[in-house]
Amino acid sequence: MRVLAIDASLRNTGVAIVDTNNGKPRPLYFGTIHNKSAMRPSSCLVCIRDRLVELIRQHEPDCCALESVIYVQSYKTAIILGAARGAAGKDQVAFMVRALLGLTETPAADAADALAIGLTHLRMQEAAALGIGGATQI
Repeated sequence: MRVLAIDASLRNTGVAIVDTNNGKPRPLYFGTIHNKSAMRPSSCLVCIRDRLVELIRQHEPDCCALESVIYVQSYKTAIILGAARGAAGKDQVAFMVRALLGLTETPAADAADALAIGLTHLRMQEAAALGIGGATQI
């Protein structure tokens, strides 16, 4: 399975293409789509779309995985969830992704997040295929 993984952001979108063969994941591409702060949001979206189209044409992924957005109505819940999500620092995520994929260099934070999203998606698909409870095959 080949997955396009996206850590969405208007200014620094992390993207990765991760492939698995016999259960061993390997990164085919990872990077960050940078948009300058002076760009209008609509122009940023066009740039992100154009780069994603290039990656899809080049790598032909089977699916796409995106980081989910948290929506809460209570500010107290938002603070608790934000603290929980921030418990693993971006440096730690990048270090772990580097170790899991056997990379020679640590990826930039947004690219590392995209790689982590891709790895998570692949592992969830494997778990679902094995019938492990709580996993949903998409």
